[in-house]
Amino acid sequence: MRFSKLSEDKCDLIFRALFCSIFLGLGMEHIFSDDLIQHLMPPWVPEKRLVSLFCGAVLMTGGLSILLGYKLKWGATILAVFLIVITVPVHGVGVFNYPPGLADNSKWIWDILQRTNLVKNLCLLGVCFRFFYYKPGKFSLEAYCSWKNSQ
Repeated sequence: MRFSKLSEDKCDLIFRALFCSIFLGLGMEHIFSDDLIQHLMPPWVPEKRLVSLFCGAVLMTGGLSILLGYKLKWGATILAVFLIVITVPVHGVGVFNYPPGLADNSKWIWDILQRTNLVKNLCLLGVCFRFFYYKPGKFSLEAYCSWKNSQ
């Protein structure tokens, strides 16, 4: 199948599914298997498990909103606020600081991790801003609700 044969509605669904996959995957990781996440949290974060569960719920809520194509502005706002709150104090600071006790031979991987996450989060934030003016296609809950209400 050639890409030019894909309808705009199918491309919309693929776009939303791929975009939200990172949020849904990380959300499930925060909820079900967050040992590494807790270990990487800055030392000033209190009650790391509760914070992780809350972050997981936020990620899942925003990601599901985008995937389902329902209340996109609401879901994008949740994710944008989350990205800003996490990116600035965690990854922004992490680019310039190493965690206490990090071995010298591990600093290169920390640098890569922080720079990559910083740039990734900025890119994701840009897409969130685009969702403020985005209209989902026919494969969305909003389209279904609109169709159902017109019946």
